Amino acid sequence: MNPHIEQLHSYPFEKLALLKAGITPPAHLPHIALSIGEPKHEPPAFALEAIANNLELLRQYPVTSGTEELRQACAQWCEQRFDLPNNSVKIANVLSVNGTREALFAFAQAVVDNTQESPVIISPNPFYQIYEGAALLAGAEPYYLNCREESGYLPNLDEVPEEIWLRCQLLYLCTPGNPTGAIAPLDYLVKLIELSDRYNFVIASDECYSEIYFDDKPAGVLQACASMGRMDFKNCVIFQSLSKRSNLPGLRSGFVAGDAAIIAKFLKYRTYHGCAMPMVAQKASAMAWQDESHVEQNRDAYRQKFSQVLPLLQTAYDVQMPDAAFFFWLKTPIDDQEFAKRLFAEQNVTVLPGSYLARESNGVNPGANYVRIAMVADLDECVEAAQRLVNFAKTL
Repeated sequence: MNPHIEQLHSYPFEKLALLKAGITPPAHLPHIALSIGEPKHEPPAFALEAIANNLELLRQYPVTSGTEELRQACAQWCEQRFDLPNNSVKIANVLSVNGTREALFAFAQAVVDNTQESPVIISPNPFYQIYEGAALLAGAEPYYLNCREESGYLPNLDEVPEEIWLRCQLLYLCTPGNPTGAIAPLDYLVKLIELSDRYNFVIASDECYSEIYFDDKPAGVLQACASMGRMDFKNCVIFQSLSKRSNLPGLRSGFVAGDAAIIAKFLKYRTYHGCAMPMVAQKASAMAWQDESHVEQNRDAYRQKFSQVLPLLQTAYDVQMPDAAFFFWLKTPIDDQEFAKRLFAEQNVTVLPGSYLARESNGVNPGANYVRIAMVADLDECVEAAQRLVNFAKTL
């Protein structure tokens, strides 16, 4: 067996299940699950119809790279969304993937050069657990950059030692961030690209929450490249998904876009990986990337939930409106695991301890004494959950 498998940590939701094991919550309170970032809003009807009306495509082997129709739709979406020049994103810059999760993992396996001594992959901390697993199974050393309140919950690039930069082959960024919702501004992204130029590492920018925002549109890495006149997108790849944007998590549909040379190598890897998106999913996906009205409605639904839930929570907790995404990153007045355990036992509400999403780095776990609350349930449930959280605070 691959010895690196033994280095993998239990997934956060496995830890959460163990934390809740043996607890019987109040029977009169229906369970409200706010731990998993699984969108519950309605997906666009046209996408579901496209699947139902094109089932004959299941007779065909899928195109690993994605159909020209799909890749062109993704390329045009990038240009429109990030204010890029017309025809600046070519089909060669785009590759369809089965959602960002598998692509973020596979990308590290394709990028890391194990012939180099002690390769490093830099990750934000807290982080999406795929970044760490991808690094470990690629034979790289994860290096965690703490995302603290005083740095706007962004990884502080100035804290990376020179010897780490010299060994860094890949850096994962998540903007807007999971779990904090923090947005990396354009000047931050430009600085990161300049560091990539200096030390020759690849940037994997996980931007799957970019379409859930409340005020200004978040910037993206391709947009930062364009602001620098870097239309070859050298060493830069973004990861996009329909899961959050279009409420289609089960479709497992996304794309990567950026440096054409890296995309070509990643495609070669994927032809052996055997992970092509089914043709019927590609058909529906192309339509989804060409429609913005359902995305605007989705944003409005989240705005409504946050506008009603935040004032309730702030009567009892230290919590702020996130910049984007659909999570509250709530400070807990007691240990985060104990908080989550007691909240479930007393109020039948499930949230995720923040320490499960982070690792100890520089002597601290930056997720400790936080919980992640996913505002994915319907409006009434989210408001009810907020009220139960307020009631729970009175017992602490």
